[in-house]
Amino acid sequence: MSTTYTTGPDAAGQGAVRTAREAVADRLLRAATRSGAQLVSEAAVLIQGSAVLTDPIAGAVCSTPAGAAADGVHAAAHPQDHPHHVQRPAAGAVLVLRPAPTVHAEHVGLVATTTAALLEVRGQRAAELRAEQMRLHATLLRLLLAGHTTSVTNTVGAGGLTHVTLYRLIGPDVPTAHQVLWRAARPSLAGHGGSCALIGEVDGELLVAELHPGSDDGRILRLVSRVSERHGLLAGLAGPLPLAEMPTAHADAGSARHSATPAHRIVPADAVGTPQLARLLPPGPYTAWARSVLGPLTPEHRHLLLVRLRTGSAPRAAAALGLSPGTVRTRLRGLAVLLGADLDDITVQAHLLLALRAPTRGDDQEDGDRGAGSDGQKDGEEDVQEGDREDDREDVQEDDREDGRARLETLPGGILDTGAARTWAVGLVGGLEPHLRIALACWLRHHARTAPAATELHVHRTTLTIWLTRCAERLGQNLTDATVRAELHLALEATATDGDDPRALPRRGGRTYRRL
Repeated sequence: MSTTYTTGPDAAGQGAVRTAREAVADRLLRAATRSGAQLVSEAAVLIQGSAVLTDPIAGAVCSTPAGAAADGVHAAAHPQDHPHHVQRPAAGAVLVLRPAPTVHAEHVGLVATTTAALLEVRGQRAAELRAEQMRLHATLLRLLLAGHTTSVTNTVGAGGLTHVTLYRLIGPDVPTAHQVLWRAARPSLAGHGGSCALIGEVDGELLVAELHPGSDDGRILRLVSRVSERHGLLAGLAGPLPLAEMPTAHADAGSARHSATPAHRIVPADAVGTPQLARLLPPGPYTAWARSVLGPLTPEHRHLLLVRLRTGSAPRAAAALGLSPGTVRTRLRGLAVLLGADLDDITVQAHLLLALRAPTRGDDQEDGDRGAGSDGQKDGEEDVQEGDREDDREDVQEDDREDGRARLETLPGGILDTGAARTWAVGLVGGLEPHLRIALACWLRHHARTAPAATELHVHRTTLTIWLTRCAERLGQNLTDATVRAELHLALEATATDGDDPRALPRRGGRTYRRL
């Protein structure tokens, strides 16, 4: 077999073409070894135009220049409107190139094909590592739920992560949705824009926890919303909450998800107020009382109580937990005996929610104790921590002198009498007129039932309903939410006066109410 080589000008031209093609491939290959964004950027340089890698869920993944992102996304969605763009499928996404008019079409095709092939290789390599990375994310999520926040934040490379926004998703095809969301979000333990997303399947549902410094930028919410619509998922959203309250966020998100429908696939939890009040209470007596009250409870008990308080009734809690109403009622009766309290009483519910919101002593506290006296500690911090521990011991000893354990019906003396707590309470209910305040307090004492409250107030049920509607409007709160009712009860307790008795409701002639 013989090979014929062309000589002369044609041979020189073909050699130049081969050299140019090899140079293009070499430049793209070197860029691909650095990152996908660098590869897309190199492609834009080679065609003297723009290059955009767009995902159907995430939108523009990377773009050169940045201003071409919107044009690239629109071109991928409506290719017929952009005949001068060159498109190639690449690793589940679409590569969109817009070359300069002077660049030869053959050169553009070479750049597009080579870039797409290299993106496919990078995608296959990422897929090989994806299963291991997903297992790591699921492990980190379980650690967060168990309260090991320090261990997780030490593993995550981004610093200053203090809060979490949590999503719980269920649906007919969670594994596929997991893969799609993973590819769209491109989670990394190094963080993204100051935040870090943990995505994993935990107990048959898709769990997404976005860790951030205090507020999220909405990126994960947009991705979760699009994946939910595309794959028919229902989601509950809770947060932002402090990382230490991850179990609370988990329970709130699960309860909120129960209200999700195909028309409203993501439902946020409205657990407001009590977390804010919890941060204002004196930490020593508050945490000591909470530990004493919740001492007999297991983590499963606490989760059940949180869901019950969040949903407002045993049947709704049963639906959120996937149990029968009878099973939930039986377990709640056992917990009532264990706590020695009536779990249907509004005061007990408000105090119990406050106890469950109390800061827990996990690895964060242990690390703080171990760090006492270190170089980074300021003078006097050790004395303050020791003083807090002495206050805790005094509170617990005082409870032990009474009956061995603190009671849910009463809060530690004075913790709602601080200026910060009163300011919070006045800001919440201080704008109510006297008759609305009396009616709301009475309605809450009667377990949010209108008929018995109207009987005690000696007004018609319709009148009370109108007043409650006005209360909701004045306060800007949803009175159907059990946690909102609990926080309102605490605020009314903190600002209680002698004039709050239903007998003090002013009247004029029989059952007719006289406006002040």
